[in-house]
Amino acid sequence: MKKLAIFDLDGTLVDSIVSIAYTCNQALRACGLEERSIDEYKYFAGDGALELVKRAIFASGDTEYNKLDEVYTLYNDIYVKECAQNVVPFNNIEILLKELKKNGIKLAILSNKPHERALDLTYKVFGKDIFDIIIGYTDEETKKPNPHGALFIAKELEVLPEECIYIGDTYTDMKTGKNANMYTIGVTWGFRDEVELISSGADKIVRDPLEILENL
Repeated sequence: MKKLAIFDLDGTLVDSIVSIAYTCNQALRACGLEERSIDEYKYFAGDGALELVKRAIFASGDTEYNKLDEVYTLYNDIYVKECAQNVVPFNNIEILLKELKKNGIKLAILSNKPHERALDLTYKVFGKDIFDIIIGYTDEETKKPNPHGALFIAKELEVLPEECIYIGDTYTDMKTGKNANMYTIGVTWGFRDEVELISSGADKIVRDPLEILENL
């Protein structure tokens, strides 16, 4: 029996790609760079805000990253105010979380989103009583796919890694779970496709959140 479910946030629990794209495109436009499409942002996201901005400005022609600091600063300034704009839980996610809690499963979030923004977004969408621990990005050394965050969560909640499931939508998430010796579940409703999830070692692929209940 699994005792702890650790979730990625963007693309796994919440549909936030429109918010991310809107924010970054504002920053790009203000700095004289071309806006990018929603589909592009699905591949820009997943490895933290700095990497997202780097990928966006490179795609817009700034291959030397001359405007990186300017765009990144503006992106963060905008995102502080608008991180939850147009963000909603994916279909059946709220039902899944309630069922997990009802069955005594501890719940956590591990995200590469800056820590304060991960807290802001989670509280605005789900409230403050669902998750036992929420951890976002604080420094490069512990950023996913480094297993530090996942193992820290397990230790804090007094659960062994093999008693955990790690759930996410990208290569980075699957590698995080694998590096932490946890059972990994790749979700197909997020930012990446099934091929990426399988190639990065997902133990299970699910197409609806309620399928996760079958893997406990």
